[in-house]
Amino acid sequence: MRRLARATVGLSALAVLVAAIPATASEVSRDSYREAVEPICKANTTANERILGGVRKEVKQGKLKQASVQFSKAAKALRATIAQLKAVPQPSADRAKLARWLGYVGAEASLFERAAKKLKEGDRIGAQAMVIRLEHNANQANNQVLPFSFHYCRFEPSKFT
Repeated sequence: MRRLARATVGLSALAVLVAAIPATASEVSRDSYREAVEPICKANTTANERILGGVRKEVKQGKLKQASVQFSKAAKALRATIAQLKAVPQPSADRAKLARWLGYVGAEASLFERAAKKLKEGDRIGAQAMVIRLEHNANQANNQVLPFSFHYCRFEPSKFT
């Protein structure tokens, strides 16, 4: 009889814990999500300021290979940022919106890489086309997350490129 009672209590406790896990995960609010991701984005913005500082000047001076290295480093930093952002629990109501946003951010990293490749090849006009696409893509990404009122997570490549 005692074994049955213990088993029932144990199963009840386990059921309560299992039921509480999804409730806790779904209780993430937009504000708490913003508070969690803004420091990650701030670190990326600071890294981009350091990495891409003077890249316009280098391109204008014809130092395309140096600019290529800077764009490659920016892409690598953005990919690391994306991995960190994906690890943050998301509000359940906004998962689709945030998935689209992270998809656009991933595309931005690819565009940085493509611009780096164009610069390495000496194709200034091709790199400029990639930067234009990068800015357009950043605008699309930012439009996805307008309700979050991000500051640092608003991607503005025009500040750097």
